Amino acid sequence: MAEKLVQVTRDAGVTIVTLNRPEALNALSTGLRQALVRTFRALKQDPETEVVILTGAGRAFTVGLDLKELGGETEGNPAGAQVEDTDVGAELDTFEKPVIGAINGYAITGGFELALMCDILVCGESARFADTHARVGVVPGWGLSQRLGRLIGLPRAKELSLTGNFLTAQKAEAWGMVNRVVPDETLMDQAIALARDILTTDPVTRAEIKRIMDAGWGETLDRGLAIEAAASRRHMRDAVTAESVAQRRTDIQARGRNQP
Repeated sequence: MAEKLVQVTRDAGVTIVTLNRPEALNALSTGLRQALVRTFRALKQDPETEVVILTGAGRAFTVGLDLKELGGETEGNPAGAQVEDTDVGAELDTFEKPVIGAINGYAITGGFELALMCDILVCGESARFADTHARVGVVPGWGLSQRLGRLIGLPRAKELSLTGNFLTAQKAEAWGMVNRVVPDETLMDQAIALARDILTTDPVTRAEIKRIMDAGWGETLDRGLAIEAAASRRHMRDAVTAESVAQRRTDIQARGRNQP
């Protein structure tokens, strides 16, 4: 993994992945995209990683593709680099572990798309989203045109994408796009607390629930229900015992008593 461009920190099942080009607001240069792909590819096979938190160093999550590189002002990847090594979208689409986006500062265009690839979004109060594809003259390629409308409604998505205007974290929460907005200074603490909460669930069941939710995302309701039914039958047959249910019932009762 490229330590300079992507920092990786592991702590008891939680892995923090930090985009690390703060001087460029974490603009997604070819090198950073390659490093990000290599990082997630390695984390797929990492037994120490159960939940990932994705964030950015400095004042931004990421402002998207490096426009200086795209415009030829700076040199991109060395000759001979493979295009597939920069396809962050394809890598995250097949990533089976939960990814929490801890959105600090700006998440613009490709950065907006990267945020929408996460399973859960926790935003600092200063977080801002914008889709500037139409202003840059680039068509989305990481799913923004399809995901955004499904999350906030097509008219709102069209307004954002056709104007390039900014969306505050607070309005994004009101529209159902992000899970919660927290004070900037507590962002990482709250993202880590959420990750640790996820770790208290059964890992096999957790992975299967995420899989069928993702599988049904682009399907009809009938097809999604069929995916769920098949998974439920298989899981009951292969992974559920009377003893495991009894123990988990006790744990759930205790959790209910201790939560407000």
